[in-house]
Amino acid sequence: MGVTLATWRKVGYDKDGDGDIDADDIRLLTIMDALQVIKLNYWDRWKADKIINQSIAEILVDWLWCSGKWAIVIPQRILGLSDDGIVGEHTLNAVNSADQQWLHAEIFNAREIFIEEIIKNHPEQAKFKHGWLNRLNEFKYIA
Repeated sequence: MGVTLATWRKVGYDKDGDGDIDADDIRLLTIMDALQVIKLNYWDRWKADKIINQSIAEILVDWLWCSGKWAIVIPQRILGLSDDGIVGEHTLNAVNSADQQWLHAEIFNAREIFIEEIIKNHPEQAKFKHGWLNRLNEFKYIA
């Protein structure tokens, strides 16, 4: 369900009650467990409830889930902000006051470049490119 063992160890609990958090606990994850992880660690980290455009919120949160802090740092750069990787009021104001269609396109393009850079620096990751781009292409701008 997209929750890694490392993430579950950080935010989860011993689902099978055997005294440790391991792959056996991951196998027991429910949809509600996965949604809780996404909400607390990705949606809330981007403060996505405060982003006025749903399609912007979704592409940012998904990128954060897939790539970590770069999904905050790179959009901050796009917006001409200090790229501290922290979503505060300044970042939220910039996201919400930008032209939303432009911003979505810029985030989309930056994410494509990010994928290309991963592959350039780690050619063994090329096998994932098609899937990564398919995932990205699911994020359409909606006004």
